[in-house]
Amino acid sequence: MLPPTLDNQMDAAQALRASFLFAAAGVLLVYLLPALRGRFLAYGSRASSNSPDSKKSDERTPRAPQSQTLVSRFLDHLAIYRVPHSWFIHFYILSVVSSLFWAHQILNNGYFFNLVASFVHQRRTSMTANQVLLTWTLMLAQGMRRLYESVAFSKPSKSQMWIPHWLLGLLFYMMMNIAVWVEGVPTLLNHKPRALHDLPFLSILPLSLRTSLAVPIFLLASGIQHAAHHHLFTLPSSPNYVLPTHLVFKHVLCPHYTAECVIYLCLSVIAAPVGQPVNWTVFCGLVFVAVNLGVTSVGTREWYVARFGKERAGERKGMVPGLF
Repeated sequence: MLPPTLDNQMDAAQALRASFLFAAAGVLLVYLLPALRGRFLAYGSRASSNSPDSKKSDERTPRAPQSQTLVSRFLDHLAIYRVPHSWFIHFYILSVVSSLFWAHQILNNGYFFNLVASFVHQRRTSMTANQVLLTWTLMLAQGMRRLYESVAFSKPSKSQMWIPHWLLGLLFYMMMNIAVWVEGVPTLLNHKPRALHDLPFLSILPLSLRTSLAVPIFLLASGIQHAAHHHLFTLPSSPNYVLPTHLVFKHVLCPHYTAECVIYLCLSVIAAPVGQPVNWTVFCGLVFVAVNLGVTSVGTREWYVARFGKERAGERKGMVPGLF
């Protein structure tokens, strides 16, 4: 038996928002504390012990007092729990599987869909059915493209990432694949589709004006991200790594991160319930993405400057041209 929805309890959408923001705050906290930042945030080439930035970090980081040795050792011990960087592919496998799973649940009025729905306040302004379909379709397309890139643009590598980083990524994609439809639960409950032929109300067209603008921007950002990933794949591996030269890297060093943020911003606009500027659940997911990739881009830029010098890295910022 499913639990009843109570007006005075946090509903599913609010819980997702809080989780996204809590995760973003956690990443920001780790970044702001030097003892944690160097141990837990760096991954890939930036985590290599013989990279230029790590050597400089060792030189400028004072030795801990004897009273802090135990804490330092404990943090060092936590930092050794790592998984291969290639496990990033698990994020996109999970994303695609989650998209298909929730489509099956919604179409079949499944137990897990009803479980989530039981924690959604019925007074909530709802997404329309075509918004649910369009947002779900774009999220599935994003997951499938990133899965393809993870396979097609893969190179043998010894790079690793901290296990909580991997777990956090899995959790993000699980939550985002609920976030893209959870604010449409009232509409879905009213229609209760059971098969594709029962979906005459699910029509992507006609599009609203802002959706007509957001979809092309979503596709453009996806194309830019794909171009950036392909170009990075064509560059020589470390230690012969060179600066990226593709047009999309002209003003920022991490255009694929910028594109990722634009993609989720577009999804939040497309999925906005009636009367809302954005879908706040998806937008909170965007906040996590922006914080996570933002702190990563800072480390990436420092790595480029340390390896190639400030003159060669130029005035390019990490993610936002001229600003950040």
